[in-house]
Amino acid sequence: MLTHQKWKKRIIFCLLFTFIFISTLTLNTLLLRESANAVKEEDWERFLEQKDFIEAVNQIEQHCEKDYETYFDENIGDFSVTAEGIAQTLSDLSQQTGTKPAVIWIVPRTKQIQLILITPGKKPEVYSVIGTDKQQLINTVRRLNVEITNPRKLNTKSYFEPGQKLYEWMVKPLEPSLETAEIDTIMFCLGIGLRTLPLAALYDGEKFLIEKYAIARIPVFNLIDTNYNKIKNPQILAMGASEFKELEPLPAVPVEINKITRFIWQGKALMNQEFTVKNLQAERQKQTYEIVHLATHAQFRRGKPDQSYIQFWGDEKISLDEVQKLQLNQPPVELLVLSACRTALGDEQAELGFAGLTIKSGVKSALASLWSISDIGTLALMTEFYQHLQKTSLKAEALRQAQIMMLKGKVGINMGELYGTRGESQLPPELAEFGDAIFSHPYYWSAFTLIGNPW
Repeated sequence: MLTHQKWKKRIIFCLLFTFIFISTLTLNTLLLRESANAVKEEDWERFLEQKDFIEAVNQIEQHCEKDYETYFDENIGDFSVTAEGIAQTLSDLSQQTGTKPAVIWIVPRTKQIQLILITPGKKPEVYSVIGTDKQQLINTVRRLNVEITNPRKLNTKSYFEPGQKLYEWMVKPLEPSLETAEIDTIMFCLGIGLRTLPLAALYDGEKFLIEKYAIARIPVFNLIDTNYNKIKNPQILAMGASEFKELEPLPAVPVEINKITRFIWQGKALMNQEFTVKNLQAERQKQTYEIVHLATHAQFRRGKPDQSYIQFWGDEKISLDEVQKLQLNQPPVELLVLSACRTALGDEQAELGFAGLTIKSGVKSALASLWSISDIGTLALMTEFYQHLQKTSLKAEALRQAQIMMLKGKVGINMGELYGTRGESQLPPELAEFGDAIFSHPYYWSAFTLIGNPW
């Protein structure tokens, strides 16, 4: 018979063996994943080297799609639109929308940056930026974010230098082709470390990028809904909260929702206690709302999708992996607006969550913010955005016009009144105490970004 001591030793040995086996299996699995990813990356790099740009685009699209499938841990879609199909789709959309769209993929590599451009009906063009590597590019993106979001630098132009460098690397080499094709709308597909770049703040030395092009960021061209339906006087469902248990209050939210649903658009407004998932679902069953506006806190955090969430009233939250509960794809919502949100700048998983918002929610387009700006600044931009959306019906162009109004100092607060495109409007006392302000610094306007379909 085995003694108690021997049984103890045998149990310890078995536990140790099991731990080693599981650890080895896990490590091998990770190595296999890394190996598979490396092979894929080598594939598109090989096609770039061979100047087979059509196949390089196809491989990059598949590689990026796999990134999102890994993050969301599900099969999101099957790759089907090739480089030739993208060029044809852009031609079709140009006819439908009256715009001249293009797609740009930014591909950071070890010793260079490669830019891939597709314009309507054309084959891919590839440009190599030599002397700038992947880490240098990512570091400059981080520096631009820091310079823009540092509250001590809101009266400076310290963002010019990194913004101009990024423009020279990411856009300038493409300018001759963009001008020849008369491009006015650009969809950017960005790689790791770049997905939370405030594209609107890239600077050519005289103008910001947003002054020259309407901009949208896409997770992958194959994962966006490219169908065009003109937004024309749709009903809007605007919901939000001004008070929270643990998060900072948003006192401008009632003013924002009131303005949107009463003075700019026709719609339904639900505030505070009425701001629940159940009410959102119920209202969507009663009527098809093409625009859903949520004025609340939304957090995009590092980790898997269940770490990122949209805050509703009280303790109710919807994590990114539960966002289907909102049923925004039944029928599809044209535009989801998250009026106040933030993401972990520079964190790969938070970036995937932010850029993949349209994928998971099932909406065509989402308007969200890379960082939390002031409550009153959000009110100013949202007021402008909806006013311009009424005129143009093109989402990216409406955002562009709103951002231009802000950067040119035409939107601000004076003597307790918010002024902008539609003149002046009196603010309630709790907001008037913020004092006079001009929202021309990119901190106020460049955080807002359109994800998905630009139209």
